[in-house]
Amino acid sequence: MPAAAKSVMARAVSESSLLAGRLEFFDLQQPDMAKPSFTLALQAAGEAEDELLGAATLAHMAFAPAFSGDPERAEDARDKLHGARAFARRGSVSAEMLAWLDAVEAEVETRFGNTCRALELIAHAEEMYEQHDAEGNPSPPWLDWFSPTRLAGFKGNTLLAAGKGAAARETLERALAELPIEEIKQRAVYLADLASAAVLERDPEQACAYLEQALGQLGEQWYATAMDRVKDVRQTLREWDSLPQMRALDDHLYNWHTMISSLSA
Repeated sequence: MPAAAKSVMARAVSESSLLAGRLEFFDLQQPDMAKPSFTLALQAAGEAEDELLGAATLAHMAFAPAFSGDPERAEDARDKLHGARAFARRGSVSAEMLAWLDAVEAEVETRFGNTCRALELIAHAEEMYEQHDAEGNPSPPWLDWFSPTRLAGFKGNTLLAAGKGAAARETLERALAELPIEEIKQRAVYLADLASAAVLERDPEQACAYLEQALGQLGEQWYATAMDRVKDVRQTLREWDSLPQMRALDDHLYNWHTMISSLSA
């Protein structure tokens, strides 16, 4: 096979495997299933000598140890991100992709309790976006999952983890307003996070309203990551179980469709 054709094919395999890994990890929440996909994506990126695809794959591989909840896996996640940044430096990386790497690292640090560091990374990502030159140094076409609105979502979630309910709510409200209508899965995530902000502000009725909206989005398009956030927020509402809004929420949360979808994921 000619070298040029081999490179094109390897890049296609890498991109498709990266997408498969994203679906397996975020949509199905099957990290063991996603690992071979990400490994193949990295191998194919190497065959294509595509440093940016390699960086993106390594950054995605950092999510598994970060989402595990095991503090002993923190260095594994950070090592993957160090590798991702090394690959990115060797490629013609855009400011937007650097912002995404900052956001991924912020997510990792948030999950390991380092919210101060995470907020510093978010601030740096915002600076990177201000420098982004979409014409002079564009991002790869496959980086279509990231945007300033998605960055705001990362920021809102980190502010929640830091206990900054009002700041999180303001950030997430703006992100939700700017989110394209077709991004149903991400809308469900933002609504669940807004519910979490309402809990921090001691407003259980508003939290229930946001969770009901999130469940409505999940009824249109299932997304295991969003459902996990909905359930996490529901657990924080236990002291208000006697409210009629809570009983209505549980009727929606524990119906046939939601339960079967949860068990099938």
